[in-house]
Amino acid sequence: MRIVFVGAVESSKIALDALIRAKRTPVLVITLPPEAAGRHSDFVGLGEIGRAAGSAIHHTTDINSQATLEAVAAATPDLSLVIGWSQVCRQAFREIARAGTVGFHPAALPRLRGRGVIPWTILRGEERTGSTLFWLDDGIDSGPILLQRQFPVAPDETARSLYTKHTENLAEMVVEAAAQVEAGSAARMEQNEAEASYCAKRTAEDGRIDWHDPAASILRLIRAAGDPYPGAFTFYKGQKIRIDAATPVENSRQYIGLKGQIQAHTERGFIVLCGDGECIEAHAWAWASDRRPPNHGKLGGSDLVQASAQNT
Repeated sequence: MRIVFVGAVESSKIALDALIRAKRTPVLVITLPPEAAGRHSDFVGLGEIGRAAGSAIHHTTDINSQATLEAVAAATPDLSLVIGWSQVCRQAFREIARAGTVGFHPAALPRLRGRGVIPWTILRGEERTGSTLFWLDDGIDSGPILLQRQFPVAPDETARSLYTKHTENLAEMVVEAAAQVEAGSAARMEQNEAEASYCAKRTAEDGRIDWHDPAASILRLIRAAGDPYPGAFTFYKGQKIRIDAATPVENSRQYIGLKGQIQAHTERGFIVLCGDGECIEAHAWAWASDRRPPNHGKLGGSDLVQASAQNT
């Protein structure tokens, strides 16, 4: 079966590697040119991987351009797979492949359509999610479902751990889907529009910590905004501090201070007072200094707006 594969991020590489291992190497791989790497925090160029496996390579920043449509048509695909590509594939692209075009979404469609789905899954406290392969149509993540695997979301789930669960599913699902399409047995289960919900796009700025929030909300943001995304962050005297991991602090009420104030240094990091009087301990962080921010220093606050403008 002839497959055209489209993608440019970490999950794209995982899916492409799985197809190659399964002896289903795409005839054509479409990916971003290296100079467009800044479009994605988890960008992975697929050119070298595809060439090594025997695929033709087409670089584009516009999946719907005439040049791209001609490249796809020349490949005479039976199936197009779009895994990790942020543009909407219009009808002219979707209909070139004989069987149609399939996309991947890291949620249990029809719930949580849209952008930033992995962070939103954690931020909303979702208890279950799913990995979904679906047929692309004119809508946003609205086409018929081909395959879906649902699973629980752990209470301490991070963006990285959830991303990994989805990509492990994806690696198996793309191979299974290709086999089903080839056999003519691929499902097309219509989504229930009454159950649909939509996630707004997230940007790096959305990782900014508001120390007036409760400790539980701040911990959730740190877990949701981290690797493979830009991360949760705050500022100290104009210097941006990215906080990569933190945990709740027992006996938080022993600390009296201001919201966002560092209450103590610990063996692993530093303790910060949050808006509800509870504290978190930051034990993985990065900033310009090789030292921890000072005890009783105030994070965020009046420095936040000015420093944010300077660092974005």
